Amino acid sequence: MARYCVVGAGLSGAVVARALGEAGHAVLVVDERTRIGGNCATERDAATGIMAHLYGPHIFHTSDEAVWRYVQRFCTMMPYAHRVQAVARGRVYSLPINLLTINQFFHTTMSPSQARAFIQERAVNNLSPRNFQEQAHAMIGKELYEAFFEGYTRKQWGLEPVDLPASVLKRLPLRFDYDDSYFAHRYQGMPKDGYTPFIAAILDAPNVELRRETTFESLSESFEHVLYSGPIDRFFDFRLGRLNYRTLDFEKFHSPGDFQGTAVMNYCDAGVPFTRITEHKHFAPWEKQNFENTICYREYSRDCRPTDIPYYPIRQAKEQRLLQDYISLARETRGVSFIGRLGTYRYLDMDVTIGEALSAAGVVLECIAGGAAPPSFFIDPEH
Repeated sequence: MARYCVVGAGLSGAVVARALGEAGHAVLVVDERTRIGGNCATERDAATGIMAHLYGPHIFHTSDEAVWRYVQRFCTMMPYAHRVQAVARGRVYSLPINLLTINQFFHTTMSPSQARAFIQERAVNNLSPRNFQEQAHAMIGKELYEAFFEGYTRKQWGLEPVDLPASVLKRLPLRFDYDDSYFAHRYQGMPKDGYTPFIAAILDAPNVELRRETTFESLSESFEHVLYSGPIDRFFDFRLGRLNYRTLDFEKFHSPGDFQGTAVMNYCDAGVPFTRITEHKHFAPWEKQNFENTICYREYSRDCRPTDIPYYPIRQAKEQRLLQDYISLARETRGVSFIGRLGTYRYLDMDVTIGEALSAAGVVLECIAGGAAPPSFFIDPEH
C-alpha cells in the first residue's frame, strides 16, 4: 500500500491526514512538539483548572456552512461572542471602533448618521492608500489612528506603520452603531473541551499513524507524497535565506477573582511594552463561575529568531521576493505539496485553514485516483 506523510499535527495536517486515511490510504503524521494542535493547543492550567490557550487565544468564527458542519463532527462548539476592550491614553474603550468608541473618545452623543459625517470630515481624502498609515487616515482620521493604532502597530509588528501594507487594516471593521462584537461572521464559538482534544479527534482516523516529538528531517522512510505544513524555507534547509516572522513571548500570572473583567484588553499606548493581556476563563463563559482565581497572559511581540515559534509572517517587499524564489523552487521539486499557514507563508484564520485543507485533500484524492502527481500548492501563496 502506498504511504503518505503529513508534516505537522495542527489544523491543516490533521484535516488532510483524516481525509486521506478515511479514503483508505496509509498516512504518517509527524510533529516535533510534545503536544498536537500547533499554535491552537490548549490545556487545563494546573493551578486554577482553567482551560488555557497556550500560544495565545484562538476564537473560531466563520460564515462557511461546510466548515462549521465539519468542525461540529469532532467537538461540541459552545457559544462565544468575542469582544475586545482597549486602554488608550488612560481610558478604556471598545474595539473595533464603533459608535460607542467614537462618542466616548470625542465626548459626544452623536447618532449613527452624525458620527459617519463627523468621521468623514476628519478622514484624509485618499483613494489609493499605499500603506497602513494612509489607509487608517483615510478610514478613521488622524486622531483615532494615533490613539488606537499607531503605538499598538509599532509594538505588534516592530515596523513603522508606513512600512506595512494597507491590507493589514482593511480586515478591521468600522461601525456606526453600538455593535461591539469583534467578528461579524455567522458562526462563532469555542470547543467545549479545548482545541487539543478537538484536533486529536480529527486525527483519530483509520489508517493514520501519529508520531510526536519527531521531525520530518529525521525520517528515513520513503513516501508516495508529502503534505508539508511546516515553514516552506525550512523544507529547503533555508538555502535561499530565511523568511521573517514575528513571534510572541507570554508572561503568565495568576490573580484572585477576576483580573480585568474581559477576555482581551489591548494596550494601545507605545509606552506600555506589551500589546495586550488575555484572561482565559472569559474564553469559556459557560464555566467561568466555577473558578475562584484566574490566569492571565501578557503578550509581547518581537522578531522571530531561528529557535523561536513563528507566528505572523512579515510580508514586506523583500520577503515577497524571497517567497517567490521558494515558490519557484517548490514547483521544481517532486513529491511534496505545501499547505497551511507556514507552508504558504500567509496569515490564516482557522476556518480558512480548514476550508483550504479540505479542498487540498480533495485535489490529492483526485490526483491519486487519476494517477497524477498532486500540485506543489493548492492555492496561490503569493496572495
